[in-house]
Amino acid sequence: MIEDLELVRFELGPFEQNVYVLVGPSKRRAAIFDPGFDVEEALRFLERRGLTLDLIVNTHGHLDHAAGNRLVKERTGAPLAIHPADAPFLKHLDAQGSAYGYDVDPSPDPDLPLEESQPLQFDGISIDVIHTPGHTPGGTCLKFGRRMIVGDTLFRGSVGRTDLPGGSWPDLVASIRGKLFRLPADTVCYPGHGPETTLGHERLTNPFVSDAAVGERAEERP
Repeated sequence: MIEDLELVRFELGPFEQNVYVLVGPSKRRAAIFDPGFDVEEALRFLERRGLTLDLIVNTHGHLDHAAGNRLVKERTGAPLAIHPADAPFLKHLDAQGSAYGYDVDPSPDPDLPLEESQPLQFDGISIDVIHTPGHTPGGTCLKFGRRMIVGDTLFRGSVGRTDLPGGSWPDLVASIRGKLFRLPADTVCYPGHGPETTLGHERLTNPFVSDAAVGERAEERP
């Protein structure tokens, strides 16, 4: 049943950020992941389908993944979830927006903490929470069956940047290689930007964290 869930992607806003809507097995309830800029298109989809929104989830607290939090919360009343380590980012969305020249509505306070020990319950299914710090301290991936929303932790052929406040390259590598790459290779990853990929493909080919890339760095050490 979990493999039959409908996942709909919207590429929205000036950062071309992926907003995902997961339609539950009842076909009546939904969860939204990373509502950033121009999230109205995703809200119209919910309305057209007559879907009740049960969850708003931020994989991390950067403005392109959270700028739409207030609008979605006001329209739907759904609870907002984010990892506690990234909750402070939500208190400064306006400052993040100003840094890039955008007016951003303040985010509501989170209602639910994303914790590895507490799977998200949604429409009769469980969504596994995987804490993947590195891009941000509270970066989180959400896994359901053989599919996973990975935010800005991992991209097709790339990884999340670590030069922003709270970023850490060692933590990011540990998250990807120590957690994600231990999952089944056919797990399909849906990143915050760009096309989907699989863990197996990235482990073989990703120039930053593949087995070959890590091996080359090891050989370069004196």
